[in-house]
Amino acid sequence: MRILTYTVTPEEDGRMVKGILRGSLQLSYTLLKSLKWRENAILLNGQSVHVNTIVHAGDTVSVVLSERTPREDLYCANAAKPDIVYEDDDLLVLNKPAGVAMHPKSGDASVPSLAAMLTSYLGEGSVPHFVSRLDKGTSGLLIAAKNGYVHDRLRRALHSSDLRREYRAVAVGRVEPPCGIIDAPIGRAEGSIIRRCVRVDGLPSLTEYETLQVSGRFTLLRLHPQTGRTHQLRVHMAYLGHPLAGDWLYGTEDKARITPAPRCTRTSCGSPSRSPDRNYTLQRLSRRICSA
Repeated sequence: MRILTYTVTPEEDGRMVKGILRGSLQLSYTLLKSLKWRENAILLNGQSVHVNTIVHAGDTVSVVLSERTPREDLYCANAAKPDIVYEDDDLLVLNKPAGVAMHPKSGDASVPSLAAMLTSYLGEGSVPHFVSRLDKGTSGLLIAAKNGYVHDRLRRALHSSDLRREYRAVAVGRVEPPCGIIDAPIGRAEGSIIRRCVRVDGLPSLTEYETLQVSGRFTLLRLHPQTGRTHQLRVHMAYLGHPLAGDWLYGTEDKARITPAPRCTRTSCGSPSRSPDRNYTLQRLSRRICSA
C-alpha cells in the first residue's frame, strides 16, 4: 500500500486539504472522489479529516492509496512471471513478448496474458495499471503503474516530452525521404471493425520516423509515435507506400520471414514521486530482419 505525504508550505497556509490534494499532489478528480469515502484515506498530521479542513504551514497531508476492487478472474497462482526490466515502489517496466495479449478476452486468467502475469506477480488483490498498450503481436517495453495515482500521472504524460516511446520496425522497400514526420489523421476503415486507415475525418495522428539501415528490399526504421491511435505505426507506414514487412492487414503476409509488428525498444519517463529521469532501453532486434 502506497502512502503519499506532503508538507504544507507557507504560501499554502489557509488553503483547504482538497486544494493540496488536487494542486500540489495532483490527484485526479476521480481518485479524490473515491478516497473521500475510504476510511482513514486522507490524513492531516496523522488524523483523518474532511477535504474542506484548513491547513497551515508545516502541516503534513497524507494520502493512503488503497486500490479499487480487484478482478479475481485475473489472478492465477501458476501464471508465468513477467519479464521485468525495472521495478520500484511506483512502477514496473515490462518486456512484453510477441503473441501475448494485454488482457484475456475470455476473462480466464489461465489464458496467457500480461494482465494475468502481472496480477499473479504482484499478488492476489492487486490491480494491473498499464500506462500504455501493445498489440498482441507487438513485443517490447511498456510501463505498468502500481497504483491508480501513479497511473493517472503517467497517463497524463503520455505522448508528451515527459514520456517518450520508440519502436524499431522493418518496412518494405527503400523509404524516401529517409526521415520525416507523418501527419495523417486515422479513423476506422469502412466495413471493418479491425482495420484502420488514413481519412480526413479521422483523429489527428503524428509519427516521426528515421531510417537506420537499408538492406536489399527492406528498411529498418526508428519510429516515434507522437499520438496513440490503434495500429498507428502500421497504418502510417502503409500510407507512405512502405507497409511493415509481413503485415497481413496493411501489406502482404509473409509468415516465413518475420513478425510484422514493430518492437518497442525504448521508453523513458520521470517517476511521478521522484525527480530523476529514468531511461529504459531494450535493443534485441534480430539481424535476420534485414538479411534478405
